[in-house]
Amino acid sequence: MRLLLLLALVAPAPAFSQTSQRLTNVRVRILSTMLTGTTGIGEWGFAAVVEADGRSILFDTGARPETVWKNAAELKIDLSLITDVILSHNHSDHTGGLLTLRREMAKRNPKALSKAHAGEGIFWPRPGPGGVERNELRKVRAAYEALGGGFEIYTEPRELSPGIWLTGPVERRYPEKNWSGAGILIRPDGAKEEDKLPEDMSLVLDTRQGLVLVSGCGHAGIINTLDKARRISKAPILAVIGGFHLFNASDQHLAWTAGKLKEFGVRIFLGAHCTGIEAVYHIRQHTGLSRRNCAAGAVGGEFTLENGLMPGAIAR
Repeated sequence: MRLLLLLALVAPAPAFSQTSQRLTNVRVRILSTMLTGTTGIGEWGFAAVVEADGRSILFDTGARPETVWKNAAELKIDLSLITDVILSHNHSDHTGGLLTLRREMAKRNPKALSKAHAGEGIFWPRPGPGGVERNELRKVRAAYEALGGGFEIYTEPRELSPGIWLTGPVERRYPEKNWSGAGILIRPDGAKEEDKLPEDMSLVLDTRQGLVLVSGCGHAGIINTLDKARRISKAPILAVIGGFHLFNASDQHLAWTAGKLKEFGVRIFLGAHCTGIEAVYHIRQHTGLSRRNCAAGAVGGEFTLENGLMPGAIAR
């Protein structure tokens, strides 16, 4: 009996799905991050446009109202053709462009960026000193809905279309604390607790070459998120792209993270936004990846299944 209990505790959780139709054509391009070369405007924020077998999705919307709008125009990316936008979590450096993008793109297409996908908890109150609300997205919600937009909230993984998955909120199975500050949140039942960004979620692309993960900040932890991705599909990990909130991580934590990335078999790493440039170098060193497949993310940097990582000259 004790042996059966032990096996139950250590046995891996079953996958949510084994996708029968895997993606064959994927392209991810960064529209908002701090680093930029000859193209676009840099900022402390994140956004990326994801194309997968003919479907396009905007992942996060950057920090300032016009950054993603202008960068997309400079890169000749027509965001008015995109209906869906994913918001990885409530922070304004990922949601700041939502209203401007919806307003401007709707002038060309009434359905443009009209459907926002988010994890449960994204609208929960975050009171600051004096009771001032720190969750600015609570105010943005009404304005977005007034512009004809709507939110869909997720409590578990969801396949948006064949091979394109949202993780939903990510369980914290590994000891990662990839969030900052001492903020609190208030749950619907009125309970107060530390704000660990429970809504944090990522996008998982199940391709014929392996899983491609796109993350905004990875507040749930990059390893926790990859663990969730592997429970969505047992395919190997091909690439991780986006922000992973490692810029202030200790050398010890970076070494642990890199070791787990190596265990997961990650072959391509593009660390943008809050990952931190120094953290990218540490991960490259500890994983044994090269400059060709492990780099800092810059505006206009991209990944494709066909050509792999193309971070741009300034980011390589």
